[in-house]
Amino acid sequence: MSTPSTDFIQWFRAAAPYIHSHRGKTFVLHCGGELVSHPVFPGLVHDIALLNSLGIRLVLVYGMRPQIESVLKKRGIKPHLVAGLRVTDEETLSIVKEVAGSMRIEIESLFSMGLPNSPMAQASIKISSGNFIVAKPIGIIDGTDLRFTGTVRRIDSDLIRTNLQNHEIVLVPPVGYSLTGEVFNLGSVELAQQIAVGLQADKLLFLMTGPGFCDDHGQLIQHFTQEEAEAMLRGKDLSGGSPYLQLHSGLIASKHHVERVHFIDQSKDGSLMQELFSLDGVGTMLTASPYDELRKATIDDIGGILELIQPLENAGKLVRRSREKLEAEIDDYLVIIRDNAVIGCAALYVYDEESCAELACLVIEEHHQKMHKGRDLLHAVEKTAREQGVSKLFALTTQALHWFIEQGFKEASIDDLPVQKKQLYNYQRNSKVFTKNIS
Repeated sequence: MSTPSTDFIQWFRAAAPYIHSHRGKTFVLHCGGELVSHPVFPGLVHDIALLNSLGIRLVLVYGMRPQIESVLKKRGIKPHLVAGLRVTDEETLSIVKEVAGSMRIEIESLFSMGLPNSPMAQASIKISSGNFIVAKPIGIIDGTDLRFTGTVRRIDSDLIRTNLQNHEIVLVPPVGYSLTGEVFNLGSVELAQQIAVGLQADKLLFLMTGPGFCDDHGQLIQHFTQEEAEAMLRGKDLSGGSPYLQLHSGLIASKHHVERVHFIDQSKDGSLMQELFSLDGVGTMLTASPYDELRKATIDDIGGILELIQPLENAGKLVRRSREKLEAEIDDYLVIIRDNAVIGCAALYVYDEESCAELACLVIEEHHQKMHKGRDLLHAVEKTAREQGVSKLFALTTQALHWFIEQGFKEASIDDLPVQKKQLYNYQRNSKVFTKNIS
């Protein structure tokens, strides 16, 4: 009889805290029209259904730009754009209605799939849609009346919440209705942002072209704050279809207390699940404040610290520390916390008579070692040491020689250690001694 693979068991255990924390939360998910026509979209629908079965309240907002443009082209109608916005005349509006209806039917049919051996087998997924959006005309821009191109006036958040409380997935096309019964063509990105703000959603998730946002070296930015997002947006194109429009809308949502905004590669099957149920995710996340918490350790962190350092102890890279020793010394530790998990720790042992302190047990979880977390932790240790009147740090290491040199430490000798530490020096480990003046 076969048994589940170790990798699967480890993944499931790692995902368990997120399964627990996401239950009962409200997520607004935006996808562009190009994704609805993409081969990965049926898989995304199955993932959304799975999220719904886990107790997550979901609003799905979909775009229609490529579908509308396709119909316009087939009918020989040339699109008229002003400042990146489509002018929606009566003929174009009829196409908007037609596309919105056909896409809604297509998406609902995918949610209705319940074939044996499929992810939706025997699933009973309830989908709701309705006149949730009160809209108004954008009006005249650069002398041109945009006619039935509109913007959100009001979200019927109470009605959406009622449907979500009934365990329904709420499906929202980018159309809205005026108080006089007119229909307006809306921008789906702005609509998703407005719904997330109106619901005070826990997450706003944009499925987009590309892996998220990258730095100047092409490396994925896993997290940035509002200030960093504002800096990235300066001088960028915010017209329809631009990923920076999504970032701009995400920033507005973040400033209106949507706790987390995610930008995820839409082309990769399963990317939504990886983003939601893994520690680092696969996209870019925007939050109002720094994602990681660097603070003094408490007794509740001991389990996380032990889990972090044990692999290095087993490999002989760290001196073993018992739970009892950690409990006795917990006030000497600093930790970095991400989603309630300890991803970094360091200890500071002060020797008052010599006005120096030992930096010990500095460990960063492997996947975060390229994100300067060790440097951040060192700076926090140095600040704590200076506040306690310490003018010099020392550290013993067998593996991280170059790292300490890069952080301004200089190699020293055993004779430079405090008397008490020198007496405890383990000659069998033959650790190198490094010191750094911090006054």
